[in-house]
Amino acid sequence: MVLLFLEDWWGPLSSTEKLFWGISLVFSVLFLIQFVVSLIGLDFDSETDVDVHVDVDTHGDYHLDPSFTILSVRSIIAFFTFFGWTGVLVLGSGGSVWAAIGFASLSGLVAMFIVGYIIYLFTRLTEEGNINLSKALYTTGEVYLSIPANKNGQGKVHLKIQGALKEVDAVTDGDTLPTGSSIKVVEIIDDNLILVEQADFFLKF
Repeated sequence: MVLLFLEDWWGPLSSTEKLFWGISLVFSVLFLIQFVVSLIGLDFDSETDVDVHVDVDTHGDYHLDPSFTILSVRSIIAFFTFFGWTGVLVLGSGGSVWAAIGFASLSGLVAMFIVGYIIYLFTRLTEEGNINLSKALYTTGEVYLSIPANKNGQGKVHLKIQGALKEVDAVTDGDTLPTGSSIKVVEIIDDNLILVEQADFFLKF
């Protein structure tokens, strides 16, 4: 009975309608599989570097951000999923083939861009969550929790590393550094401990 229903539904469709329905169904299944795979923690995404992101640097100049890639497994699947369903809806509402192709392409590109941008944001969050503390060497910051003198205990400082504000444990060889003091990083002791000193002298120059 199911086969008879499918034959009665599929048979009268035009070749264009069959094409859009085929694309929408196949890529919807792939989209669902991809979603389930992501939920269980696997990742099969493969990025192709196509720079389309326009960013603004500190001098106000526009440039392409190489970490924003619009072509990936996820974005391509999203493109064809939205392309197929939009075409089905346009044709189903009486639209022409060219209108279906136009609207389907537009919605597919929008979906592709959105998915690419989401991947870009997650990538940036991952990068910020795995900051390389060695890049903090000789940079300046501010004491968040008072640092005892002569390495008699640890305090905390706020540093801007790789564009992100990070809280790091710190010790000092000198006098106690109260909260709000300006400091300079002079040594990276381990992954989350640094040696700092008063930075007022350096900031004057």
